[in-house]
Amino acid sequence: MASYFKSLAIAASSLALAFNAEAQQPASSELPIIHQLVKDVSAERIETDIRKLISFGTRHTLSDTVSETRGIGAARRWIKAEFERISADCGNCLEVMYISDTVSGERIPNPTEVVSVVAIQRGGLDPSRYVAMSGDIDSRISDPLNGVNDSPGANDNASGMAGVIEAARVLSKHKFAGSIIYMGLSGEEQGLYGGKIVAKHALDNDWRIKAVLNNDMIGNITGIDGVTDNTTARVFSEGTRDVETPEEARTRRFSGGEVDSPSRNIARFIDRQADKYIPNLDVMVVYRLDRFGRGGHHRPFNAVGIPGVRIMETHEHYDRQHQDIRVENGRAYGDVIEGVNFEYAAKLTSLNIASLAEMAAAPPFPADVTLKGAVQASAVISWKKPTGKMAENLAGYKVYWRYTDQPKWTYSKFVGDVETYIFENLVIDNYYFGVASVALDGAESPVVFPGPMGSFGGYQVVKKD
Repeated sequence: MASYFKSLAIAASSLALAFNAEAQQPASSELPIIHQLVKDVSAERIETDIRKLISFGTRHTLSDTVSETRGIGAARRWIKAEFERISADCGNCLEVMYISDTVSGERIPNPTEVVSVVAIQRGGLDPSRYVAMSGDIDSRISDPLNGVNDSPGANDNASGMAGVIEAARVLSKHKFAGSIIYMGLSGEEQGLYGGKIVAKHALDNDWRIKAVLNNDMIGNITGIDGVTDNTTARVFSEGTRDVETPEEARTRRFSGGEVDSPSRNIARFIDRQADKYIPNLDVMVVYRLDRFGRGGHHRPFNAVGIPGVRIMETHEHYDRQHQDIRVENGRAYGDVIEGVNFEYAAKLTSLNIASLAEMAAAPPFPADVTLKGAVQASAVISWKKPTGKMAENLAGYKVYWRYTDQPKWTYSKFVGDVETYIFENLVIDNYYFGVASVALDGAESPVVFPGPMGSFGGYQVVKKD
């Protein structure tokens, strides 16, 4: 079976890795193609896109939707046209659409259509399994209801939106086992409405979304704390699933898993991708849903059980967020282009690309993972294997374990194409355990923690009301 992590005809190089037949596991933990994908990211293209988004004057959710040159309507039409242009370059490999609904609320006093732009790159083996990258279209200044005055939103969040467009340019030149969604979400500043609408659409249409990488402010390197730093990034993730039931909470109380939600293991996966593929970038995995008391567009997905994280700069500058453009007492306020470092935005875009590519190239994530071994000498972990076309790139599984006070997975072992593994003489009480799927070319899924605490969902979708 040919690797589904391979180039389209327009790419010349072969992306398949050597396969170690004797060990029955991929020979390398790194995928050379991902190093190339990282190199393909262009800071110049990202700068061009950020400047284009700024040129619409304001992208406030309540701004003009009719003008061709100003307001959120013009901005979203340009984003859709850009996705369509990228699709044309890859043989119409993207399905581009608007997803919208009419809403009202505290920051939307009159019923308003909130329109997001979505492009889907279908996988070749498991097209109904998705990983997604999102950025926000909209912007705001000091008054959250001001949809008239200039609101450039250069870093918040033209930087994240430009990163999504660049990821589509780079990744659309390659084929993957699973599907990738590129999302431009609206209404974030008014109450996370775009994410809520798209999350509902995903559930209504049986999209098995395994990960949402929300990018909100990925271009600032000088913070309000006086630190200038282009070598770190933060990844925020929820500790326990927002949709956890009382029964599942009781299971977690006796089994552990407070820091092993699927979102948390996505964050660990992203951290590992940075170590392997992104030069001079260290990921700070933050054990919070988001910044203290604040929110972002991954949260609506978490709220309906879809794993998601927030990727962003480490040092925020609050004078450049949600501020009227002005100078007071010699101090400049406003989210303008001068506050964006394009090389840094490219670096964080590369981090997304490295993570999306490997997750999309991996086999189906392990499902129905269970653990047993109370009052025994050895722990036993089991999972359900996929069948049919979606499993054609499956090489086997890698088990992971760590001491319970360790933040990252410490030990691992490839165990082959099996559904059960016994950790001989590892007492279940002293460790946390997990399992990842591994493709023939070496692509690996995030680690899945046993039980409902760590579940990414099964291979078949159960629709939610």
